[in-house]
Amino acid sequence: MTSSAHALSSVLAVESDPGGGFVSPTIEEFYPPSLAEFSVLGIDFSITRITVISWIATAAILLFMVLATRKTTLVPRKAQWLMESGYSLVRDNIGRDVIGPKFRTYAPFLGALFFFILANNAMSIIPFFQISPMSKFAYPLVLALLVYVLYNVVSIKNKGLGGYLKEVAVPPGVPIPFLVLVTPIELLQMFVIRPFTLAVRLFANLFAGHMLLVVFSLGTVYLLGKFDENFSVVFAPFSFLMALFMTFFEVLVIVLQAYVFTVLTATYLNGAVEKAH
Repeated sequence: MTSSAHALSSVLAVESDPGGGFVSPTIEEFYPPSLAEFSVLGIDFSITRITVISWIATAAILLFMVLATRKTTLVPRKAQWLMESGYSLVRDNIGRDVIGPKFRTYAPFLGALFFFILANNAMSIIPFFQISPMSKFAYPLVLALLVYVLYNVVSIKNKGLGGYLKEVAVPPGVPIPFLVLVTPIELLQMFVIRPFTLAVRLFANLFAGHMLLVVFSLGTVYLLGKFDENFSVVFAPFSFLMALFMTFFEVLVIVLQAYVFTVLTATYLNGAVEKAH
């Protein structure tokens, strides 16, 4: 089986070793072969199956937004109600409650971020795609860097460069002799650890969820092929039920991780809009 065929049918078939045993999935699926390669200003770019999935997810959520808001009515239709409910969740429960009075400025960004992550996460359970671009670390990392650039720009705008750096490097209440130790830790935590953990949290959950789904799905297919051997008649249904359970659990993860990433972004923005003390 070629690597591209394996990527497209990973939940429908399973590779076996020469002895006929089960071969578990590997991280190879997160590195599919290139569909196209090109360079821009000396920088190499590669379009893969995961890239195309991200394009499809983004196009789908944009199309849904356009269709849902094209002809709005006082009594909303199902699509309009769904769209308005999702945006209200982000604007009110995240923007207003976390950022405060200045939430309106950042609500559109938070809404776009939430729906983009949600759409890409959802690809992990859609047949024939069955992998989320967010399970590849580059995607959450770019989003985290985008959030952190915005956070720093807003912080400098509201507090001034000197006030912002002082707030970061000199925590209030810390004795001056201890700043030699505390300041490097605070700078590392602010400019390296925060954006890294923001990306890792989203990546790790989608990566782990995908691997579990594939393991139980491929396990079901493999055990059904060995139905007349050993205890496969017992374990095949168990593996199928676990795959089904993990699919429903993945739905929760899909929504929750989009929500958590957006809430953390709002939390950072809340710290950025507050005036330096």
